[in-house]
Amino acid sequence: CAWCCAGMEPAGLTPKLLLVGDSAVGKSSLRRRFTDGAFEPRLKPTVGVDFTAKKMVVESRAVQPAVWDTAGQERFRTLTPSYYRGAQGVVLVYDVTRKDTFTALQRWLNELETYSTNSNTVKMLVGNKTDKPDREVERKEGLQFAGKHSLLFTETSAKTQEGVQNAFEELVIKILQTPGLWDKSTEKWGVQLMESSAQQDEGVCGAYCPLT
Repeated sequence: CAWCCAGMEPAGLTPKLLLVGDSAVGKSSLRRRFTDGAFEPRLKPTVGVDFTAKKMVVESRAVQPAVWDTAGQERFRTLTPSYYRGAQGVVLVYDVTRKDTFTALQRWLNELETYSTNSNTVKMLVGNKTDKPDREVERKEGLQFAGKHSLLFTETSAKTQEGVQNAFEELVIKILQTPGLWDKSTEKWGVQLMESSAQQDEGVCGAYCPLT
């Protein structure tokens, strides 16, 4: 297992990442492109929440971010608050071809501030669907909004993969560079990769165990 050898740290942190934004901005497509490398042009709307974890190595550290994809439809909004709890990273997604999804970002930011339990949660603004020609939100508008609210910013296309991997890597790196996110929350929200005694002889990684 690459996590347990080659000078890597044996423990893998699992930051909790949330994707939020209006319905049909491409949250599920971004999650699937990042975690599975797949793209389906006609994904069904998310009901409630889905999440997927992905193993990766960032700055010589083994991490396995869990990407939570929340429903954007109004009727599922009452489910959302509980999923903000403990999130170390939040990606606010809008569709660059739909101005209304950009305008709605302030509402999502307000909700994040209301329900987030980490005051220093790392926030990233992502303008998705850059592969489409009928753009309604210019890049400079996204940059201005991100600057005003101290957000990381990038543009992506889940369809072509452009910017997706870099966006999540940048978010995870920033989380790892923010010790306050782990000092109090690691015990509750992180997990540690450990070798079980039965597997040590085989030299492979063992089960996930809560940090102690």
